[in-house]
Amino acid sequence: MNRKLAAEFLGTAMLLISVIGSGIMGSALAQGNEAVTLLANAIATGCMLFVIITVLGHISGAHFNPAVSLAFFLRGELKPFALAGFVTAQVAGAVIGVWAAHLMFDLPVLQVSQTMHRTGVAQWFSEGLATLGLLFVIFGGLRARADAVPVLVALYITGAYWFTSSTSFANPAVTFARGWSDTFAGIYPGHIAAFIAVQITAVFIGHLVLRPLLEE
Repeated sequence: MNRKLAAEFLGTAMLLISVIGSGIMGSALAQGNEAVTLLANAIATGCMLFVIITVLGHISGAHFNPAVSLAFFLRGELKPFALAGFVTAQVAGAVIGVWAAHLMFDLPVLQVSQTMHRTGVAQWFSEGLATLGLLFVIFGGLRARADAVPVLVALYITGAYWFTSSTSFANPAVTFARGWSDTFAGIYPGHIAAFIAVQITAVFIGHLVLRPLLEE
């Protein structure tokens, strides 16, 4: 279990380093062109997802996401104690990843997002669909071709950055941690709770809908 928790912590930290770091670098180089910044952000995140799922998947299952861990719990594949440990490791890793990205770019380590307002029915609906889509990709991939899951998740998230109005957070730990970065990839803390509530709700909907669909 210690190895699994360490893998979840490290993988989630690396994920947030890529999300925040690429947002900072993209903003600096694109000079105000948000489309270019978002493209850089999406590509870097997708690449990192492929790497961490491939390298750490055999240790912990490569959840790196409380919503995914909850989905496995509902399927009976994760015990309550393990779920609590996974979520704790993921949230802690996410925050450490944000701080590490700030350090890399010589920014104040402790920040609160002030300008990135992400709220409203459209974005909440977007987060619900983004989370459902991620679960569809993961569990559908595990059923159809397990060795392709790293590629499938990486491709899905890279694309979802562009086809969702919320840029597809689809991850409560990522959502929480991004509230503490006043950069391109941040989210105003007052809007975090609604995002997470929608993401968790989507897990329960996915459990009811996707499991009967994907299982023979």
